Amino acid sequence: MNMKTKRILMSVVGVAICGIFAGLFQYVAFGVDPFQCFVNGFSALLPHVAFGTLYLFLNIGLLLFSLLCDRHCIGIATFINMFLLGYIVQFTVQGLNALLPAPSLALRIVLMPVALLGLSLSASLYITADLGVSTYDAVALIMANKWKLMRFRYCRILTDFCCVVIGSVLFLLSGKSFSQLFAIAGIGTILTAFFMGPVIEWCDRHISKPLLGKE
Repeated sequence: MNMKTKRILMSVVGVAICGIFAGLFQYVAFGVDPFQCFVNGFSALLPHVAFGTLYLFLNIGLLLFSLLCDRHCIGIATFINMFLLGYIVQFTVQGLNALLPAPSLALRIVLMPVALLGLSLSASLYITADLGVSTYDAVALIMANKWKLMRFRYCRILTDFCCVVIGSVLFLLSGKSFSQLFAIAGIGTILTAFFMGPVIEWCDRHISKPLLGKE
């Protein structure tokens, strides 16, 4: 298998794994990552639109922003993410709810770190393949590298914060109660913010880079 094919395969597998474990995160209902929180806010407000379709439309909006501001962030993997991820999340959640509609608290607690590890591995595969970033990742990269507003980590914190706030407000505007909010903006959201980075770095060193024959 040549390097280009291997990188494309890593991107597809990374997106598929990301969708499955992002769906698992939604299923355990302890909070999701910031962008998923943003999408879930719109989904609550527009319940008749399928999650996958909504995810696609929001990403098209972000894609237009990237094309206007800095198209260097866009690659094959960007489109793989756009067209596959939302539907994989949607089908994963539906499948888990059909299989086990009322998971116990103990099971949810056990599954949460599993979801975090899966998301970290998927991000590592996707990033190491280096065939473009997601439209959401591109926003912080443009703010940092193109506009020179601040360092990337601070731009990412800002975009994450905005996503959580907007998603939470939309969720509450849809008529959901404050107690229900913790299903999309809770401890899981905090864990992804603090622990995904180090776990992704570990996966880079021990899994993703060796798969591509990198040091």
